[in-house]
Amino acid sequence: MASGASAGRDPYDEEAAARRPLEFDGRDAALSSDHRPGNVMPRYQVGSTKGDTSSRYAEGSRLQSTDDVRKSKPGSRYYTAFGVDLSPDNMAVAIVYFVQGVLGLARLAVSFYLKDDLHLDPAETAVVSGFSSLPWLVKPLYGFISDSIPLFGYRRRSYLFLSGLLGAFSWSLMATVVSSKYSAAFSILLGSLSVAFSDVVVDSMVVERARGESQSTSGSLQSLCWGSSAFGGIVSAYFSGSFVDTYGVRFVFGVTAFLPLMTSAVAVLVNEHRIPPGECTILLSGSGFVESSKQHVRQLWTSVKQPNIFLPTLFIFLWQATPQSDSAMFFFITNKLGFTPEFLGRVKLVTSIASLLGVGLYNYFLKEISLRKIFLVTTVIGSALGMTQVLLVTGLNRQFGISDEWFSIGDSLIITVLGQASFMPVLVLAAKLCPPGMEATLFATLMSISNAGSVTGGLVGAGLTRVFGVTRESFGNLPLLIVVCNLSSLLPLPLLGLLPEESGGTDNGEMKHN
Repeated sequence: MASGASAGRDPYDEEAAARRPLEFDGRDAALSSDHRPGNVMPRYQVGSTKGDTSSRYAEGSRLQSTDDVRKSKPGSRYYTAFGVDLSPDNMAVAIVYFVQGVLGLARLAVSFYLKDDLHLDPAETAVVSGFSSLPWLVKPLYGFISDSIPLFGYRRRSYLFLSGLLGAFSWSLMATVVSSKYSAAFSILLGSLSVAFSDVVVDSMVVERARGESQSTSGSLQSLCWGSSAFGGIVSAYFSGSFVDTYGVRFVFGVTAFLPLMTSAVAVLVNEHRIPPGECTILLSGSGFVESSKQHVRQLWTSVKQPNIFLPTLFIFLWQATPQSDSAMFFFITNKLGFTPEFLGRVKLVTSIASLLGVGLYNYFLKEISLRKIFLVTTVIGSALGMTQVLLVTGLNRQFGISDEWFSIGDSLIITVLGQASFMPVLVLAAKLCPPGMEATLFATLMSISNAGSVTGGLVGAGLTRVFGVTRESFGNLPLLIVVCNLSSLLPLPLLGLLPEESGGTDNGEMKHN
């Protein structure tokens, strides 16, 4: 992680957010991270993000075309996880997030492909990551398209199915015809679009539950979703490195091309009533459709400009926009320290497990604590721990008898747990800010703004990397770059007053605002 306690998504989480690098994964499916955004990505990897701002975990939308995610009921015939019934709808949501996590299989392959096959430097790699994250910045558009334009009579099933096909196509391109930084960026962009669109669709199924629930309860479904993504990351973690070592990056891209098809397959689990053809025609008819679109935009602007929504959103943007040094660190540990893809796969396995630990830490210990306190403590501790990268770069860890490998594993584990725990409140806050009737679109808007902050942080980090003269082979100013990036993560803290002052036991979505 580049700065503070920010979590990584993604997404290749994608985790964050990114935090938002090559969104091909997470929460995050980014060539994060999302981004997700963030999964939370290994700390020393191109594409790691601050947070999976991929909008991973909003809770439910009041859409007439699909049933709301069901709450746990006494005598329910479904198994439960994190206090959530594993109904077919909920299973579909969990599997989509699992796919976003398991797409991390190709994350290391993408990083090594950009570095070794295309011979990009750290700054160029960060720019490619930022470009690939663009689909995460217009997520409200996907929500509007899904809500307003049914395909084959369905608003959810059809788009999930097509998103899976688009993801498979993009990875197929990476496995076969991509041969330049421009074609690579385009293919990664398509993969990001696939994950971002499917992310919006599942969010629209689960956003509404955040309203009318306590902060504690509203965190449960989010924990299930992020936990599914993290579990997917664990499944793919070790093989992400060993496959690159043994078979090469093209083979890994080819295998990854089959994974998005799981999203297409689970679309049939969505409990959605088919819209009659005549009704579909009415929805898309002339002036009525145009007027509906204008009204939708006006409602969105009216909601966003309210101080109790605008001010917290501004804080989230600034919190995500602090610069990152992840690209430079990836080049250092591979070119200077000689870390192999197989070893980095092991690091990724550790951080995937740590991501689950971070979810558990939040779900069982932190969701009753006020948002301001969580942001303050995790950001300060995260910034201090982020400075430990300087020890690795300068070799001081070896003077204490700690090898580079063990130091990087331990460092990544601690930072990832803290980063994931600090990012969960962002998702809770964004979901609870959504007023009735605007849940899906407004949540997507808030997450897009968060992702824009992550992209901004990545581009600022790329600029600082070039300013400090850090290249493929020159790392003399890398310690200074690390210090600047980590100290910058403290800059948003004086603005904590912009966040709602909410206790963990708040019911009915009611929050006190300054």
